Amino acid sequence: MNSLAKSFEPAAIEACWYPIWESRGLFQPRPWTTGAATEAATYCIQLPPPNVTGTLHMGHAFQQTLMDTLIRYHRMKGDDTNWVVGTDHAGIATQIVVERQLQAEDKTRHDLGRDAFLERVWAWKQESGSTITRQMRRLGASSNWNFADSEGQKAGYFTMDPAMSTAVVETFVRLHEQGLIYRGKRLVNWDPTLMTAVSDLEVDSDEEDGKIWEIRYPLTDPQGAIDSLVVATTRPETMLGDVAVAVHPEDPRYASLIGQKLRLPLVGRELPIIGDLHVDPAFGTGCVKVTPAHDFNDWKIGERHALPAISILTLDARIVDSAPEAYRGLDRFKARAQMLIDLAAIGCLVSEKPHKLNVPRSGRTGVIVEPMLTDQWFVATTKGQPANARFPGRSIAEVALEAVNSGQIRFHPEHWTSTYRHWLENIQDWCISRQLWWGHQIPAWYDDTGRVFVGRSEAEARTKATAAGYPIDRPLVRDPDVLDTWFSSALVPFSSLGWPQDTPELKRYLPSAVLVTGFDIIFFWVARMVMMTKHFTGEVPFRDVYVNAIVRDAEGQKMSKSKGNTIDPLDLIDGIDLETLVAKSTTGLLRADHRDKVERALRKNYPNGIPAFGADAMRFTFASLATFARTLNFDLNRCEGYRNFCNKLWNATRFVLMQCEGQDCGLEPHAAGQCAPGNPEAYLQFSLADRWIVSVLQRTEAEVEQSLADYRFDNAARAIYEFVWNEYCDWYLELAKVQVQQGAPASARATRRTLVRVLETVLRLAHPIMPFITEELWQKLAPLAHRYGERGVQTLSGPELELAVAEQRYSIMTQAYPISDAARIDEHAEAWVRELKAMIDACRALRGEMGISPLQKVPLIVADASDSGRERLEAFAASLRALARIETVTIVSELPVGTRAPVQLVGNARMMLQVEIDLAAERERLGKEINRLVGEIAKAQAKLDNAGFVARAPVAVVDQEKRRVAEFGLALERMREQLEQLY
Repeated sequence: MNSLAKSFEPAAIEACWYPIWESRGLFQPRPWTTGAATEAATYCIQLPPPNVTGTLHMGHAFQQTLMDTLIRYHRMKGDDTNWVVGTDHAGIATQIVVERQLQAEDKTRHDLGRDAFLERVWAWKQESGSTITRQMRRLGASSNWNFADSEGQKAGYFTMDPAMSTAVVETFVRLHEQGLIYRGKRLVNWDPTLMTAVSDLEVDSDEEDGKIWEIRYPLTDPQGAIDSLVVATTRPETMLGDVAVAVHPEDPRYASLIGQKLRLPLVGRELPIIGDLHVDPAFGTGCVKVTPAHDFNDWKIGERHALPAISILTLDARIVDSAPEAYRGLDRFKARAQMLIDLAAIGCLVSEKPHKLNVPRSGRTGVIVEPMLTDQWFVATTKGQPANARFPGRSIAEVALEAVNSGQIRFHPEHWTSTYRHWLENIQDWCISRQLWWGHQIPAWYDDTGRVFVGRSEAEARTKATAAGYPIDRPLVRDPDVLDTWFSSALVPFSSLGWPQDTPELKRYLPSAVLVTGFDIIFFWVARMVMMTKHFTGEVPFRDVYVNAIVRDAEGQKMSKSKGNTIDPLDLIDGIDLETLVAKSTTGLLRADHRDKVERALRKNYPNGIPAFGADAMRFTFASLATFARTLNFDLNRCEGYRNFCNKLWNATRFVLMQCEGQDCGLEPHAAGQCAPGNPEAYLQFSLADRWIVSVLQRTEAEVEQSLADYRFDNAARAIYEFVWNEYCDWYLELAKVQVQQGAPASARATRRTLVRVLETVLRLAHPIMPFITEELWQKLAPLAHRYGERGVQTLSGPELELAVAEQRYSIMTQAYPISDAARIDEHAEAWVRELKAMIDACRALRGEMGISPLQKVPLIVADASDSGRERLEAFAASLRALARIETVTIVSELPVGTRAPVQLVGNARMMLQVEIDLAAERERLGKEINRLVGEIAKAQAKLDNAGFVARAPVAVVDQEKRRVAEFGLALERMREQLEQLY
């Protein structure tokens, strides 16, 4: 019934179990209660919705591993768990995908028209938009795919499905009615290829090689020797929109010129010289050209000094028709080149120098983003709310700030609280409009005079227009813009639960327990969710925010497709050969010149491709790396190590099954007295080793529970790893062999019971991190442990049990999570095993000192004069013989006089291997080892005596050499003592 394959093959196990879990509805809320009147605690997590265009990347896999660990843990604890998932419509990314398809057909979206284009996008979404949710399943994500699944695709919500869209429109209308949404002309990041505003998160600023130019602006009224000012700029084409030149008001070079006029070269417009504290006198010439319509800092200067804003670029980044004729219609960079020629010709180009600068590029198209003055819709984040709002007089930013300051929301690690506060204390109004076709079209309609009417529908907008005196037979035109994707994402904590309807789910699952997210969107998403959720529901969206590290490569470099250091999580699970990896990674690069660089990096980093590690090993790797650090370096060697850990767990289960299948495992009904120590007819006689492993298990369970409560996934993974590998496998299984083979029936029975019960508990303990292997092994082991049933209560036996096992009727997913029992902690047993371990280690050390093969059995003499010592040594003897390859154990009061063999001391016991020593050969061996150690010390000390080495070498390298000197010195001292004993 419980046969287990010889080797662990993750692919088949993963393919088997996920469909079973999902088909049986195990991911849906299943509150386990202890009575009819008892209601389970709720535990809800909101998945940061990935783009519908996206595929699983390392950041997703890391975050989702941690979320799934928490969900599985709380599900097993008996909580009413609900992992709410969905996908984001990803306005820009999705529109780009479909527009590229059209390009391949020599078409544009304008050829189709808006309605036909949107039909095309929806068709693509239905066909290809669930890729990432399928990939999440491969990872083992036990998400509630059926929740808020209005489209019936078992993918959770979609941010443009009917229910979510209703919430978006309702939010917009209510905010507008409260005066918290308005339309205005402001500077935004503008992508001239996409022809839309983009958020800061969609702009990548990297240092590039550029140039800086110094340009002379003549004074209209020269002041003695000063006839001009020189400004420095990296964007000379923007000078067409200059409206002033600013200097620091206390700069002695220019203070007297404030209020004077300059003439703008190539244009002739007069510019005032103004004083502003923003100017750094030490940077460049100390003179700054002010172009409010094309620079965010200049916009602020312009506001302070009531300066006009002159736009000089069209939306596709060409020079406007109001500019000098020579530059009209030119691309911005062609205009730059021509203007530099013309400036040189009139003697106004002072210098041109190489300059490193941060260039803002669109993350979607790679083009340089322009600050652009455009009409956009904004949320007023610092304006006091009206009297009919939930928090009258207070801004939505103030309310969101108070939610964290009051402790309603806690950040983990706590230091991210200051980042959140910084954003909200310096917040600007939020631009929520995008010039796209795909997205939530803004619910605003204009009459033919430009008046705007906002409504939940055109009929509602028409009603408002009519009430304002607009003739009913005149047309209304809907605003063509759509809402920023972050706007709908900000509503997810409550819109996914059915708001604006007052649903049971809204009452039950808001606030959610924790948000797992990256620090890069603390403002873009986290703060906005808090603002919106508090404003519309009065609740915080979540109680905790766990800010996960950003995944980097093994050398700590940012993962980038252009660098060739990205890793597809599915390649870690399934493995991939080198050539397939190269072909896959060099497809779809934004820049063709990156191809060779990427290929070189891949061939260097993965010469043999990537082996298949399986989902469990990858998940355990992520958990082990989930510290409170800002970044984590992902090393494939860690995956290899945890793949070996999976093998260790698999082989341990095979051993336990071989020892226990068909045997009496001590699980028959019996009275407590039948297990009493000293009872000669006991049914179960637990050894100190049995009691020790159970005791250590309690400590491990407590540590895992505390670690998960603290979001220290790394500590939880370490505790599980160390218990399974170091305690259970390396020590207890070996001790159990002795007890099963040599112990009395009651002792062997108790050991078999301990073997199966502890291992079954370990499988439940590890399941949230390693779901697949633990499920597979639990199916084999749980019936032996008499825990194959609902919540671990096994009511079946015989053929009925065999049928249930064959049907895989029960799952580890719904079993109770282990709870530490302090009453089972046994200090005496732990001390006993610590001493036994020390004695076994001492025997192994003696073998090493004497150069005796680990396979050779040798006699051991142990001296301890005390009665209690002799008693303990006799109890240790069987384990020493088995685990230390000892032939016989002789216990004496004193070691033989005049012995020349090395001795180890453990407590009061002195230990010596009884081996005939060839004195000449041993002296020769020790002499060679002493000479080797002297040489190693000399080499290390020479480095340390070299002042240049100590000054230049990293501190870690110098410390390593110091440790080598110390360790070699101790070994040398020991070898010399042994040599002296041989004379």
